[in-house]
Formats: sequence, C-alpha cells, structure tokens
Amino acid sequence: MTGRKIHPMLKMALELGPVALFFIAYIMMKDRVFTFGGTEYSGFIVATAAFVPLLVITTGILWALTGHLAKMQIATVVMAVVFGGLSVWLNDERFFKMKPTLIYLIFGSILGVGLLRGRSYLRVVLDEAIPMQEQGWMILTRRMCAFLFGLALANEIVWRMFSTETWVSFKTFGLTAALFLFFMGQGKLLQKYGIERPGK
Repeated sequence: MTGRKIHPMLKMALELGPVALFFIAYIMMKDRVFTFGGTEYSGFIVATAAFVPLLVITTGILWALTGHLAKMQIATVVMAVVFGGLSVWLNDERFFKMKPTLIYLIFGSILGVGLLRGRSYLRVVLDEAIPMQEQGWMILTRRMCAFLFGLALANEIVWRMFSTETWVSFKTFGLTAALFLFFMGQGKLLQKYGIERPGK
C-alpha cells in the first residue's frame, strides 16, 4: 500500500526533526543536573524524556498526513518508547544508547532470515521506489544485511568506549551520514540491475 504524498521538506522535518531537537536539547543541557521529585537527572535523561513523546507525536502526524508508516518507522517508535522510557524511569542512559543497536540487529536479522530462504525482504519494502531485477535485490539485501550488523557493532563500540557527547554526535550525524553514503554507493548496482516500469 502506498500512502498519500506530502511535501518532501515536511516529510523530512517530521522524520528528522525529533533527532535534531534531541541533539540541540542535549547540547544545551549536557552540563546541567535537574531535580524532580527528589531525584537528580542529567541533561541527557531530560533530553530523552522530551524526545520520546515528540517522536510519537511527529510520527503520528506523519501517519495522519500520509496514511502510511514504514515498518522500520513503527519499530523505531516502539523501541524509543520502551528503551527511552526505561532510561528515564531507571535514570540510566545506557538503555537509550542500546536502542540503535537493537533496531539494526532486528532488521539485519530479518533480512538475514529472508536471505536464508532465498528471498529479499528488502524488496517487499522498497520495490515500489526502486524497480530492480531479482538478482540485484539479492545483492542489495546481502549488502544491507551486512551494513546493518556493522552499524550495530559501531553503535556498541561508540556508546561503550566513548563519552555521551561523542555518542550523541555519532547518533545524530554519523549514523545518518552512514546510511546516506551506503545508498549513494549503490549507484552501479542500480544501473546494472535497474528496470524501467511500463509507462515510465
């Protein structure tokens, strides 16, 4: 099912806005400690507490405007609510930092199961946007599967071995840039296996 079209800039603002605002909020509050109900919370926890409902709201607006959400968007919101909620409730930033790792592992594993069955589950999600021969889909799915596991490993290394500020920058800019560069690097594959749909 394809959703209703909205302006690309509005779509980008709804998808990336919460992440950008989380980064800004963290930078502004990273050296501050807030006390609520007699408990002290770091700026990171407070920024997380603001990020989770904002993500739910913007995702809801996106769904209302388009009538459709990608499975990864739904999973991201669920994981943000669960792990962001745990971080705030237990006052422990580690849970929120684990979230990207688990998302990438889940989707990498789903693609891996499909590959073991000789199928490209990536095609189910992107076939409408990227018409391509079956062989091309299998190659792209193998690459994406490996890439997702690589991102999961990278996230684990950064949050465990570096400062919270480094992880926030990595999550905001590094992971986004990595996804962009990955798809930009698939140009030759798309040229080789891409197909023209009738009437296009």
